[in-house]
Amino acid sequence: MKTLTGILFLLLAQSAQATATPESVIKLQITSLDAHLADTAHKSAVIDATESQWLNKSERVLVELMPHNKALAERLRHDQLRHDLLQTIYYEAKRAGLEPDLVLSVIRVESNFRKYAISSAGARGFMQVMPMWAKIVGETSSDLFNLRTNLRLGCAILRSYLDKEQGNIHRALARYNGSLGKNDYPNLIYAAWVN
Repeated sequence: MKTLTGILFLLLAQSAQATATPESVIKLQITSLDAHLADTAHKSAVIDATESQWLNKSERVLVELMPHNKALAERLRHDQLRHDLLQTIYYEAKRAGLEPDLVLSVIRVESNFRKYAISSAGARGFMQVMPMWAKIVGETSSDLFNLRTNLRLGCAILRSYLDKEQGNIHRALARYNGSLGKNDYPNLIYAAWVN
């Protein structure tokens, strides 16, 4: 009996691996987010030294950009809002296995930190996620404006493209923007990337 159970388990596991698509992995990422947390900032009770250093550096960079970017200054003028957003970016980036600076740069280029940004192509939110992704993962287009839904989905999509491109950030970024084979978008992200 144990052998039959083991064989069944092995067959089910192989079947699950065979049917795992990037879309199903991304859907799993979103379904793991409680609906009541979808539009709330992630707040860590304990912040380690690495996260604290990143938060402080990113905060400093954004504050330095504000005098030169009136719209950014208006959106991020409240210290607590800015801190909560950065903490959520850090959490969702790390959760997806991405560098928080990369995600921060994508947000700067894609939406300039506009939560309710809509592109001419219909992409939504901080990370400019296309509505087709909402359908794939079982959300509605309006859910893409939710802070954590947008960041989690955007990070999961970028991670899947990075995996597809075997770690090539340039190609993953171009794929994220729908401009594979062109350099303009990755170059914009690199220009916005602060280390």
